[in-house]
Amino acid sequence: MWRNIASNAITFLMVGFFLLGGVILWGKTQYTAEGPLDQAICVQVERGSNMRKVSRDLEEQGAVTSAAIFRIGADYSEMTGNLKAGSFLVQPTTSMEGIVDVITRGGASTCGTEVVYRIGVNRVSVQVRELDPVTNRFVERAEFEPGVEETPEVYGEMKEKADTRLRVAMAEGVTSWQVVEALKGIEVLAGKVETVPEEGTLAPDSYEVRPGDDRAELLAQMAAAQARALADAWENRAPGLPVSSPEELLILASIVEKETGVPEERKQVASVFVNRLNQGMRLQTDPTVIYGVTEGKGVLGRGLRQSELRKETPWNTYVIAGLPPTPIANPGRASLMAAAQPDTSEFIFFVADGTGGHAFAETLDEHNKNVANWRKIEAERGAEAAGNASTGGN
Repeated sequence: MWRNIASNAITFLMVGFFLLGGVILWGKTQYTAEGPLDQAICVQVERGSNMRKVSRDLEEQGAVTSAAIFRIGADYSEMTGNLKAGSFLVQPTTSMEGIVDVITRGGASTCGTEVVYRIGVNRVSVQVRELDPVTNRFVERAEFEPGVEETPEVYGEMKEKADTRLRVAMAEGVTSWQVVEALKGIEVLAGKVETVPEEGTLAPDSYEVRPGDDRAELLAQMAAAQARALADAWENRAPGLPVSSPEELLILASIVEKETGVPEERKQVASVFVNRLNQGMRLQTDPTVIYGVTEGKGVLGRGLRQSELRKETPWNTYVIAGLPPTPIANPGRASLMAAAQPDTSEFIFFVADGTGGHAFAETLDEHNKNVANWRKIEAERGAEAAGNASTGGN
């Protein structure tokens, strides 16, 4: 009798082990298999949250088939303690294992709301936008010019949220003075800026910030990035350039940056200035004259006067020979590389062509024809504008 009982117990125990092994195997398969999501979602992990709450939210959103298996898998892989606060983009069919990796990896939020402080050449603006996880595109919630336009309520709400991403986006061609003045107006930043960095030494780029970040430290980060970009451009420069140092290359790149907003033209514009320098011709570029008037402190906001074109300043390349003594703005990486690797051309002239770009010429006769064509376009536009004004724009 006892032998039969013992035999049955062993049988039941073995069956139990097999069943447990099957359950574990099934659970593991469920954990690593493709998930049920048919479109991307943004998973919000609040500060102070835990894996139990997150797993329930994921189950409610249809991202996982079982909250329990999700938690067990996270515990088994020892990832539960690595849960990070933020907003995370989860793509369609992502497995439970993949989702755990996304929400524990750390780093910047990959979706949700972001506030972008844009430092542009002509204006500083604040943009509040939110990523649509389905289209993977940002939808603008609000945009305003601080100190000029009324601050939208949504900005105050979003900048305080722990999972809102904050960025400072610096455009190519802004001056160091403009950057410093803009940073002073970003209230989420802290600290004073004692001196304006040297012109051209800040890298136009997008910089992620957090509330309380120091302005001077952000400027140091920008300067370090520009130093790396300049060193790379100098190391990879074409032979025979009429510049003798990285600093002169930076000056040339800043002029290229201010002369064209068309990316495809940068190397052509650079070739014109290289050819002029090689031939001993003056650069005769308006942006340098403008810098001599403003010294980088704001936008001129009007056309140049003949007296300003004739007035000698350290930057007026209609009057001085060669390069000006300093950059006239902060050039981006593309302009640095254009100055370092310009097109090989015979161009020594260029003028606007009415499309936003320029018409290039090798001879003065060709250039005069291009100038005449541009004057014609200007006159036609002026007549059209006057006609619209007289008819009320109808």
